[in-house]
Amino acid sequence: MKKSPLLHSELSYLIATLGHTDEVTICDAGLPISDETTRIDLALTLGVPTFAQTVDVFLKEAQIEGVVLAEEFKQVSPDHHATLLQRIEVEKQTTGKNITIQYVSHEEFKVRTQLSRAVVRTGECTPYANVIFQSGVTF
Repeated sequence: MKKSPLLHSELSYLIATLGHTDEVTICDAGLPISDETTRIDLALTLGVPTFAQTVDVFLKEAQIEGVVLAEEFKQVSPDHHATLLQRIEVEKQTTGKNITIQYVSHEEFKVRTQLSRAVVRTGECTPYANVIFQSGVTF
């Protein structure tokens, strides 16, 4: 059995096979996901697992160098937005790596998710609780 926190086999495989600059979207339960994009559906019921729980596990396993967020996230769900930014700041301090943050419109965000290697759907029911992580390197 794996010793690291991530037990979900599909998500573990995805992270293990990411290359530099590959993108992964973690989203709320309502974000549309293209049929052409790999979907890793973690949603069990409303609110389970949460966006924050999923982000926490992802960041323990994956090295990131960039983040893409919808502009609307800041205004519509400021608490979740602030929590995500805190986690990104901790990741910067822990790894010593720079992590860029880019904001786009929600419509542009939805289009960009189609370029992700996969979209990870959570049970989160908070509007705009979505993030695209850009894979970095550990060296």
